[in-house]
Amino acid sequence: MQQQKNQFSHLTAIERNYLSFPAQFLLSQNLLQGKILDFGCGCGNDVKLLRQKGCDITGYDPYYFPQYPHEQFDTIMCFYVLNVLFPEDQVNVLMEVSHLLKPGGKAYYAVRRDIKKEGFREHYVHKKPTYQCIVKLPFHSIYVDEGRELYEYIAYNYQRHSSHNCIFCNPRKNLKLLTESANAYAIFDGYPISKGHVLVIPKRHVSNYFELPFPEQSACWLMVNKVQEMLQAEFAPDGFNVGMNVNRAAGQNIMHTSIHIIPRYQGETVGTKGGIRNVIPQRK
Repeated sequence: MQQQKNQFSHLTAIERNYLSFPAQFLLSQNLLQGKILDFGCGCGNDVKLLRQKGCDITGYDPYYFPQYPHEQFDTIMCFYVLNVLFPEDQVNVLMEVSHLLKPGGKAYYAVRRDIKKEGFREHYVHKKPTYQCIVKLPFHSIYVDEGRELYEYIAYNYQRHSSHNCIFCNPRKNLKLLTESANAYAIFDGYPISKGHVLVIPKRHVSNYFELPFPEQSACWLMVNKVQEMLQAEFAPDGFNVGMNVNRAAGQNIMHTSIHIIPRYQGETVGTKGGIRNVIPQRK
């Protein structure tokens, strides 16, 4: 059955002449630093009011302010956006925000905690079906009450996640993180085969891809699709090799699952014929 589209999610935005509570909180804690993006800004109330207070802030909303930003920001706000989206769209927002954040920057997500019933309901003013759901994020919670929760996000490679020495559990800061979601992250390979070579890595420390829970496998492949779009826009390759090594016999050296996305370009002299069949040279 085809999933119903959430085509009226923008109707949850309202006009107001005061700062939202999350924006007030961040401002009072001096957390709105540098160049700021309000991702999913709705009618743009926080953008207008924070500009009046001297903040260097840009607003983006696919319905109200559809000019997509093409730079990176020190601070990103994303308030009450995830609650009106389906799970796959939520993941896409997490990946886009991560991609737009400068290395070492911080993003802040506000989500509702007062939703009594998930699903579609008729908007009390517009009489259109709008969707609401409960959202929990695996990021640091900096404020919570009965009505809302505020999370702080820092890129995966700016934190330490385990005491063991797996470089995929604790990736180096100097590697460029391309994007991140709740279950996976994408980082440029430290020893690239071609320009734009990226690894998509699940956050769970599992060596064999086939032992990952299916939702986490799905999260990885959703990220592969997003990474392909980003690489196509930045490097304009002529093709891609996408794959993974599972166990030592297949050439796996780091015993933590990863998926390689390798852009290919016209004029390369090695492996332009046969593609994946060249992994066993004598059988190509």
